[in-house]
Amino acid sequence: MTRDLVGYGGRWPDLTWPNGARLAVSVVVNLEEGAEQQVLDGDPASERIGEVVSVVPESRPDPGQAQIFAYGTRAGAWRMADALRERALPCTLFACGRAAERAAPVLAMLAADGHETASHGWLWRPHADYDDPAVEAADLDRTAAAIEAATGSRPVGFFCRGAESPWTRRLLAERGYLYTSNGFDDDLPYRDPETGLLVVPYALDANDMKFFHPNGFVRASEMVEYVADALDVLEAEAARGLPRLLNIGFHLRIVGRPGRFKAFTGVLDELDRRRDRLFIATRAEIARAFDEALDRTRPCG
Repeated sequence: MTRDLVGYGGRWPDLTWPNGARLAVSVVVNLEEGAEQQVLDGDPASERIGEVVSVVPESRPDPGQAQIFAYGTRAGAWRMADALRERALPCTLFACGRAAERAAPVLAMLAADGHETASHGWLWRPHADYDDPAVEAADLDRTAAAIEAATGSRPVGFFCRGAESPWTRRLLAERGYLYTSNGFDDDLPYRDPETGLLVVPYALDANDMKFFHPNGFVRASEMVEYVADALDVLEAEAARGLPRLLNIGFHLRIVGRPGRFKAFTGVLDELDRRRDRLFIATRAEIARAFDEALDRTRPCG
């Protein structure tokens, strides 16, 4: 695992997305509920991060935290699905395997609207935690099986909480995955030099997890304004001929809550207003479009 601090070096590929736009946008909805660490489910400890930091002792069951997560699939998912449906906007679902298995009707409902489902690991945990590639491989396989059982399709993309293990990308490449999204270091996809796997970078700034973090978003309007600012900057760069990708992340249990729901609808409305100038697509569509465009492009800038 090596660091590349140069990347494209300012010589961006001279590419356009399939509809002629220079700026692609990926909307991600995370489905993690039921896959968070929880003593109630036999895990050694319970997830600490929720509406507040849990004060339940580490080895004790935490039903309150479990219920905070469950709100996402019991209530938030349906509210968010309606908003996406009303605006006919696509998203990619980052679904954990245990969540896909335990909330299969919820994932099936979202997938039935045409959204892509990517693997988010069996549990909502960093894959950097794995000490054994065989154990990680088994979890990747049962996650893919759970997603296929719920949606009818196997995932072609991957993203885990935190960081990958040293062998995650090799395991994904061996299984024919199209892309991984555990990259936070660019505004465009790129190839992993060791495995050849396409990296479709993700981002944590235009992400509703910042409602749960100090110095993050407080009011729903703050996230909408942040995304609008990002769109303004990237659209200006796109107008100069520079291709770009903007990532926007949401969680069922976070913006699915009424007090934060306007962050979700406000961002979707902002995208809808600009959609003629944007390539709003699933991450699989972005990955395939990038590959196809790169075959016929030259660097610019």
